[in-house]
Amino acid sequence: MRFNPAVARLTAPPVAVVQQWISQYDGSKGALIDLSQAVPGYPAHDDMLAALGSAAADPSALSYGPIEGEDTLRQAYASHCSNLYTTSVDPGEVMITAGCNQAFILAALTVAGAGDDVLMLRPCYFNHSSTLGMAGINVTWADTLAEDSFMPDPEVIRAAITPGTRAIALVSPNNPTGAIYPDDVMQAIMDICVERDIWLILDETSRDCMPSDTPPHHLLNRDGWQDRLILLYSFSKAYAIPGHRLGAAIAGRATIAEMAKVMDNIQVCAPRAAQIATAPMIAHLADWREANRVEMVERGKAFQAAFAQLNGWHIASMGAYFGFARHPFEMTSAEAAEYLTRETGVLTSPGGFVGDGQEGFLRIAFAKASVDEINQLAGRLGGSGR
Repeated sequence: MRFNPAVARLTAPPVAVVQQWISQYDGSKGALIDLSQAVPGYPAHDDMLAALGSAAADPSALSYGPIEGEDTLRQAYASHCSNLYTTSVDPGEVMITAGCNQAFILAALTVAGAGDDVLMLRPCYFNHSSTLGMAGINVTWADTLAEDSFMPDPEVIRAAITPGTRAIALVSPNNPTGAIYPDDVMQAIMDICVERDIWLILDETSRDCMPSDTPPHHLLNRDGWQDRLILLYSFSKAYAIPGHRLGAAIAGRATIAEMAKVMDNIQVCAPRAAQIATAPMIAHLADWREANRVEMVERGKAFQAAFAQLNGWHIASMGAYFGFARHPFEMTSAEAAEYLTRETGVLTSPGGFVGDGQEGFLRIAFAKASVDEINQLAGRLGGSGR
């Protein structure tokens, strides 16, 4: 059989690989604690569920919708981001997508083509590197280091830019490390993009789970941001609806028009029922979202407290959804994660899945678990030595 080599080179979906290990656990330590994937550890609000049901039953939602997204959702999200970033985002600068991964695909294909380079930070979000690889876009790397809490160094990024670089792709809060990049660092990286005439693609999927409710950056306050910046977002975390596949991008109108060309050839439009349901929920569920953000902060504190009791473990970085922890085992990260699943009933994701040099780490999605479950980690992992 002859397959597309750009696809054949890809590894199996990492989350699916990890989920296969669950069958090895016999339940002897209690219920499985799944910390492997960044999905909300709480249900959607009842009003959201009711809105989804109503929209799904509306015959008008069964037809194709606008490629760029429902006007009501574009307007609601633009208003929300205008308030969040203390600026003015026009609804025409918003595109609605089928999840944030699709937003990245649209952005990447809009600004780079086969043979071009996109610079990513390592450790990386594996779906971004896979997306670029199967599109024939070269991935180049700027490493972040555990001793720096995996914070990017703008000068390392500058040195890694090649003549073929078309964009720098960042994720903040970061997946897998959890690191939250401060505004001055992102401004410095944006300065490099302006200097080198390249794009900054910033994925903010976990933005609503940050420890602070202050604006995460001021990139949208810069003059001419529309010519250099694409912001990506997911409604999955904030509204607990990952299965409905709803994301968004903020970019200049000219960029949105180009992204719409890509969207029309991939999916035509994002799921309409989810768009219709979510539009009024952005304002309606503001207090609920804030309560969940505070809850995520408490889960982060519990995660730190649990690991403070463990010998040989070290949290190298954390924030929002994730902790990136150094494990104490003399084995690969995949072997360590599989072993912990089998022996302790704690499911994590191997650091080796997110880039070279990360075999000593595990990605732990602590935000998926309750505080009670997180409090069990010290006992389970503390008894896992070999």
